[in-house]
Order: sequence, then structure tokens, then C-alpha cells
Amino acid sequence: MNKLTVLVAVSLAAMTACVPARKFEDLEKKEAACSDELKAVKAQNLGYETENAELKSKIDVLDKSVGRLKSDTTLLGKSLRMKERQYDKIDALNVRIQKQLEDLQRGSTIENQRLMNDLNATRLELQRKEDELNRLEKELKLLEAQLNKKEATLNQLSADLKSREARVKELEDLIASKDAAVNALKDKVAAALLGFKDKGLTVEQKNGRVYVSMEAKLLFPSGSTKINTEGKSALISLAKVLQDQQDLEVLVEGHTDTDKMSSSTHPKNNWELSVLRATSVVEIMLGNSSINPATISAAGRSEYLPVDPNDKAKNRRIEVILIPNLDELFEIISK
Repeated sequence: MNKLTVLVAVSLAAMTACVPARKFEDLEKKEAACSDELKAVKAQNLGYETENAELKSKIDVLDKSVGRLKSDTTLLGKSLRMKERQYDKIDALNVRIQKQLEDLQRGSTIENQRLMNDLNATRLELQRKEDELNRLEKELKLLEAQLNKKEATLNQLSADLKSREARVKELEDLIASKDAAVNALKDKVAAALLGFKDKGLTVEQKNGRVYVSMEAKLLFPSGSTKINTEGKSALISLAKVLQDQQDLEVLVEGHTDTDKMSSSTHPKNNWELSVLRATSVVEIMLGNSSINPATISAAGRSEYLPVDPNDKAKNRRIEVILIPNLDELFEIISK
């Protein structure tokens, strides 16, 4: 309780003792009003204290800001002074440069002429190099055109080569197929004529063909064109094998020895004998099989294609030559 409160209480006690009741009530009211006013004053005082504390805090912050501003102002001042010194140096340098420029502008006419001559020479050299560059560019374009043309030619050659390689492969495959077919035919013919192997009959494959060679003694009596029984059996066996073959030509050739013939009846000579014997063979083969007559022919070679000049018996023979149809092969080659 502060002094004001005690004073009020003492005054009230004194008044109570010496004043009437009515005045006492007035005093109580005044005392209550004073008490309320005191509370309001205290509340206001508390608010002022809080506000004062906040103001002190803001003042501290402002003091710190002022300190930083002073520090920044100091730094800015130093920076400004440094900039001013740099500007002074730049101004001095600018003055020197300006003076040098003026000196150059006041330079001698001879020096200027020399510089102009050098400049003109440089321009001429640049023009020469530019002309040379243009010439080189034209040559380069020409070379590029030639290179493109050669490249196109090379590509065409490469394409042609690939096409030819494909045709060669096709040709090789076809030849291999033909060789295999000819070899199989030879084996089939040899198997069919196996019983005549030791009687002057041979079967061999050469030059892509099958040669069935039969000595004359197997087929004909001496000087005759009539085929004997054993020879006919051999020819029929051969014809039965060939009648089922497709794309095959049959050439029957008659051969004689060198002994001369001279007769008023047929055969009159070795030419006629070779042809008539070949014809007799063809007639037997066609008469005992379904061979297409358009695929078989007869020819006489007389004495002019011997197989052994020292053995006349071997030269007297019939050769049945089996020739595969090579039209497909020739068509590929013709491409």
C-alpha cells in the first residue's frame, strides 16, 4: 500500500468521526471513485512501462542500424575517394592518349604515305589471295563433280558386279545340278548295263556328258549293219533307262577302223558303214522304248575319230552320247 492509500484511509477515519452520515457516504463514493481512478492509473502505468520497454528495444535496434549505416558510410566514403583517385588517373591517361593521338595526326606526310602504300600492298595481296581462293574453289567443285561421277560409276560397277556374282552363283548352282544329274544318269546307265561290262561296253562321264561306248563285236557281225541278239539286249536295256529322262538329247555315233571297204552293194565304204550302224542302233532303241524321236539322232564318223590308233577292234564301235539340255545354262550366260 503506498502513501496515497494510507493518507486516504486516515482522512476517511477522521471524517467518519466528526461528520454526519450523509457526508460519510459522499466520502465513501469519492473514495471508491479514487480507487477506480487509481486502478486505471496503475493499468495505464503498466501499459506505459510495456510501451517503454518496446521503445527501448526499438531504440537498440535503431542504434545498431545507425552503427551499421555509419560503418557503411565510412566504407562508401573510402570507395568514393578511391574511385575519385582512379578517375583522376583515367583523366590523366586520357589526356596523354589525346596528346599522342594529336601527335600522330600531326605526323609527317611521308609516314602517312608509307602507311597508305603498305595498306594498298596489303589490299593487292588480299585480292590476289582471294582470286587464288576462288580458283581453288572452282577446282575443288570440279574435282567434287568428277569424284561424284566416279562414285556413281563405282556404285554402278558394284551393282553390276553383284548382279554378275548372282548370275555366276546361279550358273554354278545350275552346273552343279546338271553335273549331279549327269553323274546320276551315268550311274543309272552303268547299273542297267552292268552285265555287258566285260563284253566291250564302257560307261564314262566327261565334258558334262555321258558316253556309252560299245565295241562293234558286241553289236554287229563283221562288216554287217544288222544287230545281233546280245547287242539288241544291251540297246534295249539302255533305251529303257533313257525313256524316262527329261531334257536329254541322245546322239548315236558310228565309228570304223582304217581298213578300206569297196563294194558294189551297201555299205560301200567306211562312211556308209558307220552311218548305217548308227541308224540301226537308233531303230532298235526307238522300237523298244518310248524315247521321243525328236531327241535322238544318228551320225557316222567313219575312221576319223579313233580312240586307240594301235587297236583297230576298239576303234570299231558305237558311241551313244547322252547330252543334257543346256538351254537354261546358255540363257544365263547370254545375260
